[in-house]
Amino acid sequence: MLTVKILGSGCANCKKLEAVAREAADKACIEAEFVKVTDMKDILAYEVMSSPSLVINEKVVSSGRIPTVAEVQTWLAA
Repeated sequence: MLTVKILGSGCANCKKLEAVAREAADKACIEAEFVKVTDMKDILAYEVMSSPSLVINEKVVSSGRIPTVAEVQTWLAA
């Protein structure tokens, strides 16, 4: 099972990113555990400069924007 982390303060964009990631996993029939990371110290450990950020299996795949469902599906399948 994949681990998908949403890094951010919990703002509207963070929630939208989570929704996009969940939709992508559902459409691709991929089981994933979704984790929200809101603690600034934990976010900075990933060396991202902007939020929201998306991390799949400890690899940062997107930062500072909301990717499309198709983009996230590609990352989940990789």
